[in-house]
Amino acid sequence: MQTAALYIRVSTDKQEELSPDAQKRLLLDYAKKNDLIVNNDYIFIENGISGKHADKRPKFQKMIGMAKSKDRPFDIILVWKYSRFARNQEESIVYKSLLKRNNIDVVSISEPIIDGPFGSLIERIIEWMDEYYSIRLAGEVKRGMTENALRGNHQTRPPFGYILKNDKLIVDEPNRKYVEYIFENYVYRNKSFYRIAMDLNEKGAITKNGNPFNSRAVKYILDNPIYYGYIMWGLPVERRSKRNKINTEGVIIRKGTHDPIIAKELFNLAQARLKREYKYKALPPESQIHWLSSMLRCSSCGRNLVSAGGKVPSFQCGGYKKHQCKDSHFVRAKQIEQAVIDSLYEATKGTNLKYSNLIIEDKSAEIKALREQLNKCVAKEERVRAAYRDGVDSLEEYKQNKLIIAKEKGTLQKQIEDAEIDYTEVDDAEMRRRISSVYEIVSSSSSTRNEKNSAIKSVVTDITYNKSTETIDVSYFLS
Repeated sequence: MQTAALYIRVSTDKQEELSPDAQKRLLLDYAKKNDLIVNNDYIFIENGISGKHADKRPKFQKMIGMAKSKDRPFDIILVWKYSRFARNQEESIVYKSLLKRNNIDVVSISEPIIDGPFGSLIERIIEWMDEYYSIRLAGEVKRGMTENALRGNHQTRPPFGYILKNDKLIVDEPNRKYVEYIFENYVYRNKSFYRIAMDLNEKGAITKNGNPFNSRAVKYILDNPIYYGYIMWGLPVERRSKRNKINTEGVIIRKGTHDPIIAKELFNLAQARLKREYKYKALPPESQIHWLSSMLRCSSCGRNLVSAGGKVPSFQCGGYKKHQCKDSHFVRAKQIEQAVIDSLYEATKGTNLKYSNLIIEDKSAEIKALREQLNKCVAKEERVRAAYRDGVDSLEEYKQNKLIIAKEKGTLQKQIEDAEIDYTEVDDAEMRRRISSVYEIVSSSSSTRNEKNSAIKSVVTDITYNKSTETIDVSYFLS
């Protein structure tokens, strides 16, 4: 009598396929009828695992490893269908050939194959159909999830600050305060990811996975539009081969059906800081010698003012030190510190701030998807018109269908118009609030160098020092 191994796999709990128990029962019945011995050690069950890639199926790999061993503990592998063994024809051929060399056959109990070349051909056709089904299913799932995202429905695990109740996202009240803390401290207190993560850990906060917070977890929250009431489907990809440009193709951002935790204005301010620090590749505050490091410019050549050395902290034009600038811009650190603090104070009192603040979201993929939906509506109109002309639909049915399509078109056109609005203006009061917050930090003797450096970089692009007039020109970052 031959010894058989059973391989049982179910892709997902919701898929319309036989359960593991049902597959096991049928395989054991087949083994009994065909005088095959089945040892419990050779029953391999994988639940909720795709058959597309064999290297991601641990039980499958264990079974293959045992089959390749010298003692070869079983003579045949039984499966309910060949699709349970693999949904990738290339891998199926490779593994079946490997097993064949060890005199082990793979048998589908629901797809009997005759011996000979014709049987092998039928088996290949079945494998090809299984792979085609897998590819088609993946496409259908992706299209379905895209449609769901366009409706503003959340379809992944709820993020930190939310829980899922009756298939609806609701705010997790105990963690709401931590989300608010992250955004407010990043925007208004100019704290770094690291500092915020440490603060959260001290407060006893933990991530969704039950782990302590780290910088990456903080940045993920700051980047997620779900917190101001929007759903993002698809993650932006950083392409390092193209100068670290972010690719947002295929990313959909839609208004969700859940309650927001923060205001959109606060989210945009957080994005403004993220974009600025990414754009200029600013060094972290911890690496700066002085809180004004990398912020000061020479009025003659535009180069950075760097540390001049010596016992008393001071700055000098980097170009002048290398004999590339003819004008010395030596200034003591204490002198220029006070000038910067005074300039910030004056800005908080200004009544006519001049700035522009365009926070642009790339919604090209979303708009493209909406336009495709709109084109489908046009095709629907033509079909209902043809149905009326051909006498399939009555005049009343034609009018009703046309009204439904017109309503759908109107909704899509409104969504396209909303998506094309790609900027948000920040008023003077909000801008003065930001500058005032920075002023409080840099003028306080209790603030650390790192806190002052982060604060000044949140609202100032650079500070140009003119040695001849002993003045500074502060350029505020407002976008």
